[in-house]
This record gives sequence, C-alpha cells and structure tokens, in this order.
Amino acid sequence: MSDRNITTRSSSQAIDRFIKQADKTPVVARREGRLIFALDATASRQPTWDTACQLQSELFLATRDLGGLAIQLVYYRGFKEFHASPWLTQTERLLKEMNRVTCLGGHTQIARVLKQAIRETREQAVKAVILVGDCCEEKADDLCQLAGELGMLRTPVFAFQEGHDIDAQRVFQQIAQLSGGAYVPFDHRSPAVLKDLLGAVAVYATGGKQALEDFQARHGGEVKRLTRQLK
Repeated sequence: MSDRNITTRSSSQAIDRFIKQADKTPVVARREGRLIFALDATASRQPTWDTACQLQSELFLATRDLGGLAIQLVYYRGFKEFHASPWLTQTERLLKEMNRVTCLGGHTQIARVLKQAIRETREQAVKAVILVGDCCEEKADDLCQLAGELGMLRTPVFAFQEGHDIDAQRVFQQIAQLSGGAYVPFDHRSPAVLKDLLGAVAVYATGGKQALEDFQARHGGEVKRLTRQLK
C-alpha cells in the first residue's frame, strides 16, 4: 500500500471523527439582552402611555446592530391590577400588547415591579429595568430594600419621572442609586427626550456601558446625564 493511500485513509478517518464530535456538541443559542419596560398605567398616565406606544420601536431600532433584545412589558393600574407580558423580541408584538391597555385610576405598585425584576433576573439575568411614572404612594424604605437587592443582582433601574412631584423624585432617585441605575426627569410634551432615553437603556441592556457611551456621543443631552450616573 502506498504512502498516499495511507494518508488519504487517515485524513478520511479524522474527518469522520470530527463530524461525529460536532454532532455531539450542543448548540448554544444566542441570548438576547433582557430588559423590563415598566410603566405606570393609572388614570393620569394616558398621554404618556400613548407617547410610549409611539416610541416603543426605538427600543428595538437602537439595538439592531448590537444583537438581539428581549423586552418584558410590565404595568399596573386600577385596583391592584398588575401585568407582566411574555418576553417579546419584535416591536409589532410589543405594540400589540401596549395597544390593549387603557389607563385606570389606582395606587402605584412600584414594589411589585421591583419584585418582578428580582424574580426574573434570578432565573436569567435582566440587564436593565426601565421604570416610567410620575408619583409614588408606597413606603420609601420598602422600595429601597428591593432596589438594593437589584443592585446586588446587578440589575440597574433607570427611573424616568414625568412631572415635578418632589416626594416621587426622592424615591425614584434612591431606587436608581441603590440599584446601580440612573434617574432622569422628562416632560411628555417633549417626546424626543423620552425617545433618546429609551434608546439609551436598550443599548445598555444589549451592549453594556461601552455601547452606551458610543450612543451618548451621538445624542448627548439627557443621555449624557444618564450615563454619568452609572457606577
């Protein structure tokens, strides 16, 4: 038998072994950056909810070059009504979920939002939580305890407050600080600001702080204020 035949047979055997080994190797699915999008849907929130519906696509558009993004829509309204959607990866599905909602009067349920974030991130890391609201009717100490737990889990809360309620401002700032996130106020009459803020957090959830800094360089303004607060 010639050396050429021996070499050919050895190469063929090596290829067969490689194929068999590859068949046994598990395929690791790519995991999207996970983000909880939590909104106050009590009675006073309808104008901002409508604005958020118009801007929700920014969450996906801002991250299209960074990899996948999975969003869970969370909201509270009415008498102890609290909802958390499945994890969504398409803007059409998120918009469909949001369009079903009509705001109803009721008390805030921020504690339930934070508990939902803790529960989800213990199953699989949640990279960021967006909390949009205008007031807080809960005990600050209880919320700060939950925010601290999220900080330990490295799940930052980005608290975006509409309006000028001083008590809510203090609580939102503490939630952001204890969780390792950021606090930024906004006015629903300036949707461009909220658009940039949503995009910034989506970018952070998908690409981390470096991606956020690149995003900030293109947008500045309130995005810069947000970035400066991150630990």
